[in-house]
Amino acid sequence: MKRWIPFLKSEKTVAVVRLSGVISAGNRGLSDEKIGPVLEKAFSKGKPSAVALIINSPGGSPVQSSLIGARIRRLSDEKSVPVFAFVEDVAASGGYWLAAAADEIYADQSSVLGSIGVISAGFGLEDFIARHGVHRRVYTAGTSKSMLDPFKAENPEDVDRLKTILEQIHDVFIDHVKTRRAGKLDADQDLFNGEVRIGAQAVKAGLADGLGHMKTVMKDRFGEKCNFRTYGVKRGLLGRFGASAAEGMAGAVEERIEFARYGL
Repeated sequence: MKRWIPFLKSEKTVAVVRLSGVISAGNRGLSDEKIGPVLEKAFSKGKPSAVALIINSPGGSPVQSSLIGARIRRLSDEKSVPVFAFVEDVAASGGYWLAAAADEIYADQSSVLGSIGVISAGFGLEDFIARHGVHRRVYTAGTSKSMLDPFKAENPEDVDRLKTILEQIHDVFIDHVKTRRAGKLDADQDLFNGEVRIGAQAVKAGLADGLGHMKTVMKDRFGEKCNFRTYGVKRGLLGRFGASAAEGMAGAVEERIEFARYGL
């Protein structure tokens, strides 16, 4: 009732969105297609005073990271709503890309932040198939169509091409962080070599603005009585009844491997 009485002060509302898991296109990971509608609703519904992003991601697709980050910035600018990122276990690689899309970043004392780099990993199986009498037959139109085929011996020219691609993506990542954290980064530290920093180290390096947890920081900023409204992705009927159990298990293994890279 009091929200309709102009001379009574109403409590502030903070919209909360969780960005958790490996970032990838499709149904298994955190993608712009999945989280986009959630972000649109969080920024638009009920005129929030701020949007709080709870981030727990080891990274993943650079394109999906960029799409989600760009959507966060567009909505923040359009709605004139500030964005705060709160890192739980990890905001590394693409996870840090998402955190950097916020106006301010906060972390726990043991949170892992950074890993501003790009990685590509694979296997070489040419000796394995040779031992088992398997012959690889590949026909292409275009000299680079079979680049880095895992069943063929590694070609130095292919490796050089891949390194060029990775360096270009790395440059885009660096530009994003420098733009979003302008005036905050410690110029005396090499922050773009792929290393991570923990809690207070991340704050000292300028990768985060402070140590703190979501409700504490938001109540300090918007009042003890501020309201929290949580938004999330709704699972479909098939997902709720385990119809895609095999796909879910494969995704869980992939996610476990990514988090394990940071000792988590």
